[in-house]
Amino acid sequence: MTTDAEFQSALPALASGNVAVITGGASGIGLAAAKRFAAMGMKIVLADIGGARLDEASRAVAAIGGDVLAVATDVSAADEVDRLAETAQGAFGDVSLLMNNAGVGNNPGKPWENRDAWQRLLAINFWGVVHGVEAFAPAMLASGKTGLIINTGSKQGITTPPGNLAYNVSKAGVKTFSEGLAHALRNEPGARVSAHLLIPGFTYTGLTEGATEKPAGAWTGEQVIDFMLASLK
Repeated sequence: MTTDAEFQSALPALASGNVAVITGGASGIGLAAAKRFAAMGMKIVLADIGGARLDEASRAVAAIGGDVLAVATDVSAADEVDRLAETAQGAFGDVSLLMNNAGVGNNPGKPWENRDAWQRLLAINFWGVVHGVEAFAPAMLASGKTGLIINTGSKQGITTPPGNLAYNVSKAGVKTFSEGLAHALRNEPGARVSAHLLIPGFTYTGLTEGATEKPAGAWTGEQVIDFMLASLK
């Protein structure tokens, strides 16, 4: 089993003292990532909608050790994500890891109904990722340091099963955008930043519809982060 020290040796962006920004960081996969990176000695910026849940998550990560900053952020609003980037840079310096993880799983229904709900889901799940890249990538590239951009997708963006078309569309968009971003970064002269698409298995989180307890075979957030790190290595 690979140790965290071995992951950090293989992935310099995860070095102790480096800065990780995680959207959707107050629960589920995002919170599991924040705790794991904090245990590695990274400085953590937790971004999520404000409120008690974000405060509680910040305390949980801080209990592991290291520096933690919680920033209330609606990723659907580009100006709020820009502010997040400015706040993170001002507090901790250059960002080495950006995890665009914020997402919602509500089902707005038929394609010809509920325009506002459709637009809201796409604004968070897809445009939230785009806003994150727009806000953070220029400074990450300019720093000249090794960096990682990780975008959380979904198998539903690949297999597109019936049931929640809007969610499928949003995650298919994240997949396509992430692949194009990875290509653009590979071809950017001098770039030391890479982009990656995280496709978790079926995961028991706050987005797991209708599940009051963990279904058999479902991954935990911690297992997703194990998978993510192994895939990055």
